[in-house]
Amino acid sequence: MLVITRKPEQSIVIGGEVEVIVLGITKDGVRLGIKAPRTVEVHRREVFEAIAAENRAATASKVPVQDVAALLRAAQVRKPHIR
Repeated sequence: MLVITRKPEQSIVIGGEVEVIVLGITKDGVRLGIKAPRTVEVHRREVFEAIAAENRAATASKVPVQDVAALLRAAQVRKPHIR
């Protein structure tokens, strides 16, 4: 783990694309700003862990691929044929 000291308005750059800026420091915590490309997902740790748990639960279901394909076909709304 890298540990550094930053003051308000100072920042760090991660991977050349993500910038983390110290916006303010209070007695309750540090306020950070994050600049990242839209392709990079940025989450608080608790949100990230909740998403990971949901993904694990979704992959644990053992629905056969044929059943999923049938469900998708049944769910499609067919448009009327216009001549």
